[in-house]
Amino acid sequence: MELQTKIPLKSSDNPIDYHSKLVLLGSCFVENMGKKLDYFKFQQMQNPFGILFHPLAIENLVQRAIQEESYQKGDIFEQDGIWRCFEAHSYLRSKDSGELLQLLNQRLTETKIGLEASSHIIITLGTAWVYEHRDSNKIVANCHKVPQKQFTKKLLSVTEIESSLNNLVGMIRKMNSLAQIIFTISPVRHVKDGFMENQRSKAHLFAALHQIIKGHSVSYFPSYEIMMDELRDYRFYGKDMVHPNELAVDYIWQKFKSVWIAKDAYPIMDEVEAVQKGLMHRPFNPDSEAHQKFKTSLRTKITYLQERHSFMKFD
Repeated sequence: MELQTKIPLKSSDNPIDYHSKLVLLGSCFVENMGKKLDYFKFQQMQNPFGILFHPLAIENLVQRAIQEESYQKGDIFEQDGIWRCFEAHSYLRSKDSGELLQLLNQRLTETKIGLEASSHIIITLGTAWVYEHRDSNKIVANCHKVPQKQFTKKLLSVTEIESSLNNLVGMIRKMNSLAQIIFTISPVRHVKDGFMENQRSKAHLFAALHQIIKGHSVSYFPSYEIMMDELRDYRFYGKDMVHPNELAVDYIWQKFKSVWIAKDAYPIMDEVEAVQKGLMHRPFNPDSEAHQKFKTSLRTKITYLQERHSFMKFD
């Protein structure tokens, strides 16, 4: 008896292994998959400018990075003694304008280097709703709790999204023709926009992305569909009834792993996980002989991994 409608998945012919270099950009679902990849010590760069919810924000970041359009004083603003940037997440801030500009431009350089070296680029689209700053007439990535009267809210059309994604793919391909681009649509529902409005938003993303998949050699991973069809139960959501909970994230990760992680990477993942669990172990008696032997064994495992994969770092 089948109690789920299963989303058909096909294994990639260009899977991720421990030689791969990943760049993850987009909405908060990037953070979920990024944490898993980080836990298993894959080589990755994750949202260097923080969470980016809509396609225009991702396109803008990639364009700035590739074209080396450095941030200037006019690109940042001061609010309550803190300098911020409408193109970056709120955690990128400083009390000093020069310090913020240095940080933003350093992240731009890192983004360009990451994109140039990447073997896989994972892009998660969250919403088609955007906010336009009235004074500058620019679409922002983050409103930073600036009063809403300073913005105009609008829904990107399918044509606008398709154009943005075309530009995004084109820029990446021109710089790094070998990178595998993987798109997903976030399963997180933006219900603060309204329930009908969220559906319209996701529909626009799907319609535009369908055209991109048809027109370019890019891939798609159905995280949204898995959440909506295979996990259609509130026991898979967090307390807000919107975000996938840990169980749901683990489930979607296993699906992603089955199609996008190379099978010969699994034994190494098992070794890494054994070390991670060891590092989380809290002994009853830290000075005991048994615990000292355990620590020695753990250090040996870490050394063995790092001898083969020098990029791996463990806390």
